Amino acid sequence: MNESIIAACDGASKGNPGPAAWAWVVADAQGRPERWEAGPLGTATNNVAELTALRELLESTDPSVAIEVRMDSQYAMNAVTKWLPGWKRNGWKTSAGKPVANRDLVAGIDARLTGRTVRFTYVPAHQVDGDPLNALADQAASEAAVAQRPAGTAHGATPLPTPPPARVAQRPPGPAPGPPQWPTPAPARPTAGGRGGTATKKAGSASRPARSGGTIRAKFAGRCHCGKPYAAQDMIAKNPNGWGHPECRTAPA
Repeated sequence: MNESIIAACDGASKGNPGPAAWAWVVADAQGRPERWEAGPLGTATNNVAELTALRELLESTDPSVAIEVRMDSQYAMNAVTKWLPGWKRNGWKTSAGKPVANRDLVAGIDARLTGRTVRFTYVPAHQVDGDPLNALADQAASEAAVAQRPAGTAHGATPLPTPPPARVAQRPPGPAPGPPQWPTPAPARPTAGGRGGTATKKAGSASRPARSGGTIRAKFAGRCHCGKPYAAQDMIAKNPNGWGHPECRTAPA
């Protein structure tokens, strides 16, 4: 018998509330999936599905074996690890004096946590290179929510659910961004010792003084103290009166 196991559980609701289901995946101590199960809930909220998934996982595992539970629901995790003691002290009322939502599920989880070693780990959902067990549980719950049929190894389903590729965050509507614009360093200026040296700064950093004799490219258009303007990306230099043309550094204001 394993000294410890790793598991993930997840819930799904297509509409919240809508067709819902729960699922869990159990792996060995090295994280290799061994069995899984999913069950339909009819019409329910996402929070009900998440809490049911945790209750079913605890019900289906040996309480004498230490378990790490991975979840992407901060609500379900906080309910049983942070808020539960206060709810019980307050007679199953929230800090605002309202009845605790989904009390029967939370109480059922509390009873199944008593006397066993459980460590909860939050894992973000739908991430590239995210937690593989969470991805399996998420897919199993999603499929069961749509089909409204139980599934899993106990029901003869040997293959594991196949999660789709993680979704990459969508770019907001608008023109596609161009290549990144990197600051262009100023040409090297010879020093008294004869070695080339530069005093470059990133474009648009004219708010910070350059080193003595240094020039930078202007981020915005402006006007030199000589009265003539300079354009964005023109080379400019610091002078006693502000920023302006490099050749005006020694010219009187």
